Amino acid sequence: MFGSDAVCRYARRTNAGAEWQAGVDKVKSLIKTNPEQASDAAGELLKGKNKKNVELVTSVARAYLDVGQLKEAETYLEMARKADNKAPAVSVLEGDIAFARKDIGKACQLYEQAIYFDSNYKDAYLKYAQAYKSASPSQAIEKLNQLKAIAPDCLEADKELAEVYYATNRFGKAADTYAKFIDTPVATEDDILKYAFALFLNHDFEKSLAVAQKGLQKNARHAAFNRLVMYNNVDLKRYDEAEKAADAFFNASDNADYSCLDYRYHGALLSALKKYDQAIEEYGKALEKDESQVDLWREIADAYELKNDYTQAIAAYKKYYDSLAQDKKTSENLFQLGRLYYGEGTSSDTLSVQSADRMAALQAADSVFALVAEQAPDSYLGDMWRARTHSAMDPETTEGLAKPYYEKVVDVLLAKNEPRYNSALIECYSYLGYYYLLKSDYATSKEYWNKILAIDPTNATANKALDGIK
Repeated sequence: MFGSDAVCRYARRTNAGAEWQAGVDKVKSLIKTNPEQASDAAGELLKGKNKKNVELVTSVARAYLDVGQLKEAETYLEMARKADNKAPAVSVLEGDIAFARKDIGKACQLYEQAIYFDSNYKDAYLKYAQAYKSASPSQAIEKLNQLKAIAPDCLEADKELAEVYYATNRFGKAADTYAKFIDTPVATEDDILKYAFALFLNHDFEKSLAVAQKGLQKNARHAAFNRLVMYNNVDLKRYDEAEKAADAFFNASDNADYSCLDYRYHGALLSALKKYDQAIEEYGKALEKDESQVDLWREIADAYELKNDYTQAIAAYKKYYDSLAQDKKTSENLFQLGRLYYGEGTSSDTLSVQSADRMAALQAADSVFALVAEQAPDSYLGDMWRARTHSAMDPETTEGLAKPYYEKVVDVLLAKNEPRYNSALIECYSYLGYYYLLKSDYATSKEYWNKILAIDPTNATANKALDGIK
């Protein structure tokens, strides 16, 4: 408890502060409109004992510093130095002026000086961190952790730490730190937004969604929060909710600035809803925003494939593949092109794919799969899909076009001797068993059907074939 004398002294200080604060506010209001009157007002305010009032003098200096009038700020800095050159507020003020002159090193030396004068002076730690958070994030973090060590409940330190973590893409740490102050008066709308984004970028979609929805409770037309609700619902595969959020984002948000990623997510949503034409349109808008995002051509190809338009799917995928750097033109990427040709060659849509086109597509598929087999000799997939392609070219198996490729796959898979390849082996044996059955080579045919039963004794096709041969 304060004694009576202490109460009186405290009251006098508070009243005096209130009086001179009004004077500082007057100076601030005059600086831009009437600089001469501002100077006169400052001179009047800093008469007599007030010249020794460090808090007052630094406040006047800051009034000039805040509007970029550094020379005037330095004039009052000198006055503050004369009043008390070891006051931490004076060192911080000088540091702020140095920072305004873009001398970060000098600014941080002065903030360190303030801490030397008073190790509990929080503002110096915070200013140091703010100065270094771009130039040297690790130093900023170190200083903020020093502050947290002496003031564990300092929410301003948490706020700065979260900013540094977010800016340096440490989204997990950023999210954890935002959580410490997000429900306090320290948190701004921007903090809530960054918290939601940090959670999203850390793949915590459920929590990010909850934070974004909380943001929308305050402002339902906030573009960034609507954006995040759409993103998170797409990633959570809640497509109905995502569709509502997309409508709000694109049609009922203020000052929305649409990005490549916005259109990309919207395209993915529309594709999931089987609205393929609209999805393709959105992917096109994404490409207009950023032509460097060449993998969008792959998404466009997928959408065309899902609507059974293989001609357009192949054209789009070629654009994707051709745009890749040489080291990215892998056998896996090439394989997908072959798979699209195979899809066109085996499509059940007889209206859009004519028989001549089918054969041309299968021949193209075979050429691609041959390259895949050449580029990835340790993989069986190139030859397996060559076998399937040749089987499609010879649907009655009368010519045995697929036979050499299935035989090659068998050799490769037997050498691997792994159970995960059993289904592929059964496919090979089934073709070969049927081929030899057609050739009336029943002994060889039985061998292959029995090989299937050795893998899967309940295989209905093999059992039926053997019953027929008997």
